[in-house]
Amino acid sequence: MTASPKRFILASSSIYRRDLLKRIINNFECISPDIDESQKINENAKEMAIRLSVEKAKKISSKIEGDNLVVIGCDQTAFCDNYLLQKPITFEKAFEQLQFIRGKSVEFFSAFCLINKESKKVHSEVVQFSALYRNFNDDEISNYLQIDKPYNCVGSIKSESYGITMLESIESDDPTAIIGLPLIKLSKILSSEKLL
Repeated sequence: MTASPKRFILASSSIYRRDLLKRIINNFECISPDIDESQKINENAKEMAIRLSVEKAKKISSKIEGDNLVVIGCDQTAFCDNYLLQKPITFEKAFEQLQFIRGKSVEFFSAFCLINKESKKVHSEVVQFSALYRNFNDDEISNYLQIDKPYNCVGSIKSESYGITMLESIESDDPTAIIGLPLIKLSKILSSEKLL
């Protein structure tokens, strides 16, 4: 008997993560997990990214019927000068955040979790990378924010768009990690026996 093809669900409402996943999976659904993304007491940025990616995957996995299912949860966090960077949400907060991190290196953690409902396997990974922001002036910040509006982006940056001009350099083993879903590691797991 031939096994039925897996049904993939991306536990995210991010159009950027959706576009990334299209590179390696032809057919999948996107469902927003809608969880509390607040930081826990004494939780660092790496731990937070992993925990949230697992919580997102588990929430969607528990809501959807059927065993022939693989859920992908993901999250990204960042810190600078021992300060956790949040999604700015507003122009004003994004402006303040970019003022704070200009000329500095920001450490990002891009995590994902895969849950196979049939095998009950859960696998999580995290990719760390750093981005050095240029020492831009206030006018450049204002102009950038009006173009990209990165208010739902950790670190107030859309590197896949005009935000790349705000960076001096990026150090990463996976260029897709900064957008929010590390495809190199993800594709390796999906093609291995670790999950499927």
